[in-house]
This record gives sequence, C-alpha cells and structure tokens, in this order.
Amino acid sequence: MSTTARLRAGDVLERTREEGRPALVGYLPVGFPDQERCIQAARTLVDNGVDVLELGLPYSDPVMDGPVIQQAATAALAGGTRTHHVLEAVEALRGSGAAVLVMTYWNPVLAQGVASFAQRLAAAGGAGLITPDLIPDEAGDWLAASEEEGLDRVFLVAPSSPRERLSHVVSHASGFVYAASTMGVTGTRDSVGEATRGLVERTRAAGARNVCVGLGVSTGTQAAEVGAYADGVIVGSAFVKALMEDLAAAGADGADPGAEASLDAAVPMPRLAAKARELREGVESARSGVRA
Repeated sequence: MSTTARLRAGDVLERTREEGRPALVGYLPVGFPDQERCIQAARTLVDNGVDVLELGLPYSDPVMDGPVIQQAATAALAGGTRTHHVLEAVEALRGSGAAVLVMTYWNPVLAQGVASFAQRLAAAGGAGLITPDLIPDEAGDWLAASEEEGLDRVFLVAPSSPRERLSHVVSHASGFVYAASTMGVTGTRDSVGEATRGLVERTRAAGARNVCVGLGVSTGTQAAEVGAYADGVIVGSAFVKALMEDLAAAGADGADPGAEASLDAAVPMPRLAAKARELREGVESARSGVRA
C-alpha cells in the first residue's frame, strides 16, 4: 500500500458533520479549457468553499453527463487530455485542503489496468473513484485494488433502487454513496427531484454513513434544501457553466484565438468563485433554517 498521505472523502464528511453542515462537492472535467486553467479553476473552488473535488476524466461516451459537461469534456479530449493528465491534476491538487476524487467511466480504468490505475491514483494523492457505470457486482478487481490502496469507491444509487439493491451497494461503497436525484443526466434544474429525500433516507436505512446528492443542484437555495437532509451536495454543471462564462469574458474560450494567445495561463474566474461562495453559503445555512 502506498504511504502517500491523502485526504479521504469520509474524513472530510466527518469534519463537516462536526461543523453542523453538509459538505460541498465540486466537479470539473480535467483538461478544460486546458490543464493549467483546470487546476486553477479547481483551486478557485477550494478557495471559495468546496470541500471535496470531483475531477472528471473526459470520456467520449459520457452517458451520465449533460450538455454543459459534455461540451467541456469534448473540448478537453480535442485538446489532447488523456488519463495521465487526470493523475497529474490529482497530484497538483494534493494538499489543497480538499479530498480529491476522480469521476470516471470504467473503460479508461480497464485500459490502464485496474491495479495499476489504483496504485498510480493513490501515489498521486487521490482519495478514490466515483464510477457511474460500474456496479459492485462487476467490480471485483476494483474492490480488491481499492482495498489494497486504501481508496474510496463511490457507487451510485437512484430513486428506482429497491431496498435490497441499496443494501448491496452500501455494503461495497466507501467514502460516501452518491444518490442521483433523478434518472436523467447532469445539468442545472429548477428543482431537485422530490424523491431525493426519500432516497437518502432509504440509503441511510440500508447502512450508509454518508450519502451525498448530485444531479440538478445549481443554486444556493437548492444546496440549502438538499443539504438539510444530505451529507454532501454535489455540483457540476453550474460550476462548469460559470467557468465557461469566465473564459468567454477573458477571451479564452476559443472564440477569439488572437485574444487567447495573448493571455497568461491564469484567467480571472470571478463567476466561478462567486458560484462556489453562493453554494457554500447554501450548505452552511442548510441546518439552520436560513436559506441562501
């Protein structure tokens, strides 16, 4: 087992529980708009209130990702982002104060070799993997490798998951269980599904210590609503959209190649920072009855 010190998701969730609030989990796809600015964006999230980073490994067939994240991931792939860039980003963000998870579809991990990928992720300082298209029944190699390397394995549950399925998933997960608020893909929504609270309660009844809710949360008000009953609030598309707006404002979105070439690697990201602060205020007010 690697001896590299790293922050685990469960440790962060215990800390935020002691603080009387849910954790804020922020997603960004690695390599968008490029490696340096992706890492800059991730640091911006942490500096403005994100507790757990979820770094996405860009994939050509992202069945769970909505249009905003698909657009960013497609751009990252076109820019040459590959699996090793994700591990490099994890290492760059080690020690940032956030637990760093990788969200990935399973084929890229298989292509690298499960044990090899786990070793490299642990050595880079990663907390573990979120695997939306991998179910515990088919995860024997990953269960063994994650156990060997001390990595979190975050599996998903959905409103349609029956009790027996929840128990099965919970018994194989670590860090937290990812409760998908809807049966659809990622993206901002006017409201989070009504069935989400019930899903969190059923997942806890199945034995889960930590249940975080994702898909559809984009505002501080929604974060407060979801955070009132969940252990963590996962936000992706809203952050990626804010980053896109910052890039466009700086002329770094590719619309003006001349302007992009003249920019330093660092790009002002006030919209991304403001969105993170808004959502952090939401999770901080979640247990107080005060809404952001």
